[in-house]
Amino acid sequence: MLKNLLVATVALASVAAFAKADKVEVDTAASKITYVGKKVTGQHTGDVKVANGYLTFEKGALKSGEVVADMTTITNADIADQEYHKKFIDHMNSADFFDTANAKTATIVIKSAKKVKGDNYKVNGDLTIKGKTAPVTFDAVANKEKATANVVFDRTKYDIKYGSGKFFQGLGDKMINDDVQLTVDLTLKK
Repeated sequence: MLKNLLVATVALASVAAFAKADKVEVDTAASKITYVGKKVTGQHTGDVKVANGYLTFEKGALKSGEVVADMTTITNADIADQEYHKKFIDHMNSADFFDTANAKTATIVIKSAKKVKGDNYKVNGDLTIKGKTAPVTFDAVANKEKATANVVFDRTKYDIKYGSGKFFQGLGDKMINDDVQLTVDLTLKK
């Protein structure tokens, strides 16, 4: 009887250890999100700071996670004129775009990650911007030290319609592409 109890205890402990996921926190000071928004006449790029986040791994493989961006930190890297730069940032923070007075953060939640090869994954998740959530699928490279992902999302799904050809006609060279590209570059805490 005692022997059977010991065997059952060891078996349960082995199953629990096997199923345990490692949660690794994001080093927010060493991580960033870079955006590229394109328009007919060019593009704009800049960064957004990571507010917090984590990734979970099972047996070394990415399984889930969450990354929260502080949208109030949005920057621009390509406008040299100070007056125009301020106008651009103010517009990005306005209700036309990210409405940071009412929606200070945006969140990517990883719901599943399928290993493709090595540290490469096909990820399914949800992106929430301005309180609106829509599914996203993207490629990522991740291990317990670093993770990078290239996420493309349609901004109109998050009520960001300004300059969109889907909603406004006759924009000509003022039209802004609906797709926004994000490069998420995370350093994980050891």
